[in-house]
Amino acid sequence: MMWGFRSARTPALAAAVAAFTVLCGLPLAYMLAQAGAAGAAYAVLLLDARQRALLLNTAALGASTAVLATLIGAPLGFALARVPLRFRSVWRVALAAPLLLPPYVIALAWVYLGGSAGLVAAAVGRDVVSAWTYSLPGAVVVLSLVFYPLSMLTTEVALRRIEPRIEEAALTAASPGRVLRTITLPLVTPAVAASALVVFVLAVSEFGVPSLLRVRVFTSEIFTAFAALYDFSRATVLALPLVTLSFVVALLATLLVGDRLLVTRRGGGSASPLAYEGWTRRAAAAASGVMVIALVVPVVVLAREASGVASLAAVIRGSGEAIRTSLALAALGATLVTAVAVWVGYARGRASRRAGAAADVLLIVLFAVPSTVVGVGLIGVWNRPGPLGSVYGTDGMLLLGYLARFLPVAALALAAGVRYVPASHEEAAAVGGAGWWQTMTRIVLPQLRLTAVAAWTIVFILAFGELGTSVLVAPPGESTLPIRIYTMIANAPSAEVAALALLQSGVVLVPLALLACGIAARPGR
Repeated sequence: MMWGFRSARTPALAAAVAAFTVLCGLPLAYMLAQAGAAGAAYAVLLLDARQRALLLNTAALGASTAVLATLIGAPLGFALARVPLRFRSVWRVALAAPLLLPPYVIALAWVYLGGSAGLVAAAVGRDVVSAWTYSLPGAVVVLSLVFYPLSMLTTEVALRRIEPRIEEAALTAASPGRVLRTITLPLVTPAVAASALVVFVLAVSEFGVPSLLRVRVFTSEIFTAFAALYDFSRATVLALPLVTLSFVVALLATLLVGDRLLVTRRGGGSASPLAYEGWTRRAAAAASGVMVIALVVPVVVLAREASGVASLAAVIRGSGEAIRTSLALAALGATLVTAVAVWVGYARGRASRRAGAAADVLLIVLFAVPSTVVGVGLIGVWNRPGPLGSVYGTDGMLLLGYLARFLPVAALALAAGVRYVPASHEEAAAVGGAGWWQTMTRIVLPQLRLTAVAAWTIVFILAFGELGTSVLVAPPGESTLPIRIYTMIANAPSAEVAALALLQSGVVLVPLALLACGIAARPGR
């Protein structure tokens, strides 16, 4: 063993794992324990026809979103990996942007688009347009436009991992089309299927989109049971199907991709992957169409709706406190998440194959737990007398929500970064007499700098748009920007709501636009 049990590594990683267990595992464990003690409340799931219909609705939402998002994203991932597109990196950033936007912002644009579709309403009737907007198919379309980048990026990574010489050898006896059907697609199918499973779980776990589009699913039912009916037992029992589903899907996804979840580099060799040069125009046209529908149209719709506001400055001043709170808490939350995730990610990256696979399942399950379930669990854990209760009713609950929701995904990202740091560097340092802390601070952490910055940025964006947990745990009188937008929808002019949603989108899209411009300006791009 490179580092003995008595080295500084043992207490450091033990503290990180303990913090992870308390921050991420304890709320879920509390919910499961309460559900196990609920007793008669299980009749809600077993005997209530209304809840069985709710389960069917939730499953239909998840399955349909997974299929549609894969049909959109997988071909785009193929284009990014194998079609010679100009400014490929710019396309990748632009097409991935919808994944970073809060889903309820896209849903809000969908609502405004349905309300302003004058020609369509005149042709088929306004009631028909409204029925389509506020419907299960509408929610499926919105969530597919949000989650398709997961399938796109997974497909691209899977294609880049294929050893090019396999396809080269096949080309000596078969056409490119046949090689694609018989060699390339079967090799990437497990990864694409795994991404579809993840999309399924994220769709059934989403709270904002079904709530805005009036689609009855388990997440909104959990929120209603707790926030409106104050029925904790009912809320915890209703969470069981989603938690169980998250575990099963995470296990299946891990089995499909195995240890490759943390390995994204392509195999060695000097051969180039098979390129489909004749598909360039069609790929560019398809990518442009998706980008317009998923990104440009929502932004234009929000901008058009926001143009009716009397004074943009007055709207911003009226929500200034919520904006400042969101920015400050998202930045602090991202810092705390990254600080813990570095050590959890290191532990995962250096774990054995079997322990790593178990850790992957746990991390995916915890990330996929619905935001409303996390919120109810946090309230159950921290709303009590004593030291724990001192946190309840403060902004600390929002930070705990960010940690519980986003620490798993940050740990996975940093674990992937750790795998790029050769273990031989640490072994050489140990042989030279360096302690573990010296090795971490002088060798490992400097090589993780860019990964940590990327993880911080992703967590900041996710925290800035977090709604489902925040709306439950926010202290009285405190409001983040997502909560303010959500509560204003019912009782404020749509122009003001659209202006705030556009502002929130700008916090995400402006840095991405600058990144895309920087990439485009680089030579050879």
